[in-house]
Amino acid sequence: MSNVSNVNSPAGVAPVPGGPKLWLLRHGETEWSRSGQYTGLTDLPLTDVGETQARSAQTALSGVDFDLVLTSPLQRAHRTATLAGFPDAVVEPNAVEWDYGDYEGIDSSLVRAQNPGYLIWDDGVPNGETLEQVAERADRIVARALAVTREDGAPANVLLVAHGHFLRIMAARWLRLPAGSGRHFVLGTAKVCTLGWDKKTPAIEQWGL
Repeated sequence: MSNVSNVNSPAGVAPVPGGPKLWLLRHGETEWSRSGQYTGLTDLPLTDVGETQARSAQTALSGVDFDLVLTSPLQRAHRTATLAGFPDAVVEPNAVEWDYGDYEGIDSSLVRAQNPGYLIWDDGVPNGETLEQVAERADRIVARALAVTREDGAPANVLLVAHGHFLRIMAARWLRLPAGSGRHFVLGTAKVCTLGWDKKTPAIEQWGL
């Protein structure tokens, strides 16, 4: 079991200068993302606005030769991948959103009204996944991305289409930071990010395009 508080590379994979880049795409809008309800494993479709957002993500991803495209199995992510131009994205079971347990479908503002000091990053969710469990799933995908190579020796490009909290945790783990550092990375629906390198140091190259 990985320890999300350590700052070593996920799953023991050493970073390589100029190594693979991991591109992130959050799914487009759903009814619950618009209303502010916690949406974990509930399999909601995109709204019409969400479908338009997903198509618009093609602009930020155009011209990139992806060696591997992964998607969460939940339909809001899989549909986003398709509309963004990747209908053959490989389903990655580890890429589902945080299981919010008893808070599933609850408006986050109601949770904070009842407990003004509440932060999901510190307090977790009742009867759902712990932050450590979500981070372990993220680590597995980071390791999978880092293992992708190209025959010509050029850095590989991997795209992951998934969910807001999960991708924020993914960014923290790519940077070899504790999973809770994902709180610092705000990510809107259908936004694109690139996780890459500053020489040997994992870095964010662009965020929320």
